[in-house]
Amino acid sequence: MKNENEQLTLLLSQLQAIAQSGKFYTRDVYDQERYEQLEEVSKQLLSSLTTASPEQLKLYFANDTGYVTPKVDVRAVTFQEDKILLVQEKATGTWSLPGGWADIGYSPSEIAAKETWEEAGIKVKPQRLIAIYDMAKHPYQEKSFNYIYKLFFECSPLTQVLHSGVETSSAAFFSLSDALSLDLSLNRNLPADIQLAFKSRQKQDWQTKFD
Repeated sequence: MKNENEQLTLLLSQLQAIAQSGKFYTRDVYDQERYEQLEEVSKQLLSSLTTASPEQLKLYFANDTGYVTPKVDVRAVTFQEDKILLVQEKATGTWSLPGGWADIGYSPSEIAAKETWEEAGIKVKPQRLIAIYDMAKHPYQEKSFNYIYKLFFECSPLTQVLHSGVETSSAAFFSLSDALSLDLSLNRNLPADIQLAFKSRQKQDWQTKFD
């Protein structure tokens, strides 16, 4: 359950999206002015609700043009002998499934493989989509104003030797109990996501979870 501040931030993000889309599509000069005013109000309200700096807010509001759509975060679920691959983030020391933002020019499954190679040093082959979630409908610790969809791909390892990457300090395979005992990056993956990954591994006829 989201607290009142998180709910207000989400509503203001939606308000900003309406303003941005309106600015792009309107052909009326007066409506253009109203949408610009609406965006400025949402910017001021977001600033008062968060600890984001003026520079961060400026980047957020200038991040896109046109009709606003969700950003996509892709996570790779890779097992070796019933242990799951996790990487340790350099910046925070917390652990997560390899992954990151979807890049232009790559399919979602290609992002899963690319991020695993960059963060854990092994090549993997995506096999199936475990889940696709609306981040706002799950108790992730959000650190972004963006509206986000999260995709979880089960992958099989093609190589074995792990090594850390530019953004990671360690990579290792963990049993379920050991994984849940780690300090997880809760804006990237929840304990429930790790449990779901182990559950899906036990079923050949897994049905993709969504929403």
